[in-house]
Amino acid sequence: MSGPSFPTMSRRLAGSAYGFSGTRLDALGASEYTLVGIAADQSGSVASFRTEIEACLGEIVRACASSSRADHLMLRLTAFDSSLHEVHGFKPLPTLAPDDYTGCLAPGGSTALHDAAHNAVASIVSYGDTLGKNDLAVNGLVFVLTDGGDNASQLDAAAVAQAVSDAVASEQLQSMRTVLVGVGVGASTSQVLMRFSAQAGFDEYIALDRADAATLQRLARFAVRSIAASSTALGHGGPVASLTF
Repeated sequence: MSGPSFPTMSRRLAGSAYGFSGTRLDALGASEYTLVGIAADQSGSVASFRTEIEACLGEIVRACASSSRADHLMLRLTAFDSSLHEVHGFKPLPTLAPDDYTGCLAPGGSTALHDAAHNAVASIVSYGDTLGKNDLAVNGLVFVLTDGGDNASQLDAAAVAQAVSDAVASEQLQSMRTVLVGVGVGASTSQVLMRFSAQAGFDEYIALDRADAATLQRLARFAVRSIAASSTALGHGGPVASLTF
């Protein structure tokens, strides 16, 4: 990853084989942060539109870097196939660059969707708890991108739902929003993902029937607007605005 090197901390998550990493508190300079977690599917079926997803991730970083709230954003990216891989932990947005995401995905394997979703949410709960207990204001936003249902996870939808419930009940997170995105999905796959979204307690499910550059650019714009809304709400102490895709 580009930009300054920041000291990191690592932590395991209870009930999961996976943990997370994040920038150490003594390296942070702001008093409030929106924590953004993105989990991107890199199973074998994603190979045909891998570059479009990578471009989407890069565009999110590029657009957020120009925001007046950039110094109050931290982003974490994981990629999942049969298992979960942390591309990078929670890092301040100004330390990231769009080109960092070119080639960040390596398609192959199955789809551990439940494990990835659980980790994305639980990592924000855990890291947010650490920040909040050290007098930093925190809220969270999760995007999970996939082209299919789960077929490889150790955890079930109920475990994801518990993580989401923990996020909502957290005393340290001012707000938490979770979005599941089906990328290039047909009607039958979309039904599977819609059912998982409901079972897991996601706030929103978005179905994209295409996975071309224009569609994923639109997704990037939606993500950027969502991040801005969450960060602005944190800065003003109000609720997170509801956005239309």
